[in-house]
Amino acid sequence: MLKVYKTTSLDKKVKKAKKISIDSWIDLVAPSAEEIDQVVSITNINRDLIVKMLDDEERSRIETDEEGTLIVIETPYLEEDGETFSYVTRPLGIIISNSNYLVTVAPRQTMVLGDFKKNKVKDFRTGKKTRFIIQILNKTASSYLKALKVVNKQMDLKETKMEKSTSNKDLTDMLDIEKTLVYFLTALKANDLVLDKLSKGIILPLYEGDDDLLDDAMIENRQAIELSSIYREILSSITETYATVVSNNLNNMMKFLAGATIVLSIPTMIYSFMGMNVPLGFLEGNSMAPFIIFGFSMVIAFVIAIILKKKNML
Repeated sequence: MLKVYKTTSLDKKVKKAKKISIDSWIDLVAPSAEEIDQVVSITNINRDLIVKMLDDEERSRIETDEEGTLIVIETPYLEEDGETFSYVTRPLGIIISNSNYLVTVAPRQTMVLGDFKKNKVKDFRTGKKTRFIIQILNKTASSYLKALKVVNKQMDLKETKMEKSTSNKDLTDMLDIEKTLVYFLTALKANDLVLDKLSKGIILPLYEGDDDLLDDAMIENRQAIELSSIYREILSSITETYATVVSNNLNNMMKFLAGATIVLSIPTMIYSFMGMNVPLGFLEGNSMAPFIIFGFSMVIAFVIAIILKKKNML
């Protein structure tokens, strides 16, 4: 999918444009071969820079060639499967050609660029390319922080559910959350290296106000790294603790069932003995014999139940 956006000169609002121009923003999402050819023919960008960004496994980095500079960052991506959802990371490529065109390329639609298209980013201008790139990096760091809040809520819900759980599924759900945090931590550290390179002003020229905006992006990105590390440590501790809790819950259930089996076996044993061909003494021929035997067996079962309860076996 190929879309072109451009900030209008009058109201400074970003709107869809009909054709590609130097001051426009070219947005490619899982583009077709024809759309790639169209962009390459106008911008003279190396086709390989665009094609390689269609791989979900691309990692954060900066590379340059004769036609332009490619900046790759990893963004959080929400995957939904019916009632469940999880976060993964997907690459987003930003290409600035030597002929001064700016192109964003992603294998899938990313939430990071949504606010730019909806005019929700302050001082956004498609013509200010360095500022635009820094704003994307800032938005990416913010999106990680928002995603981490959701992950933290998931952790709290799962923790509450696991307190009385004996199911392995709850543990595997926690491990899935831990996997998400590992993805986030790896991506954020790689993004931090990209931010650090850009801050030196060698890859892209920094203009007035860009330094402060870049500092904000670096601070938010490092906050996300710190939060991811903290949540991962907490989750590891919770998982280990509740693995023991699940095991203890199962042991307590088995202990209760064993105690209940002992108590319930007492009347069975007594009735089995009384049912054998043996003399019953004064009970023989007594019409109340069944009730007396039943009461006797219940008393013994009750006494044994009390003993087991005191020993914490029931």
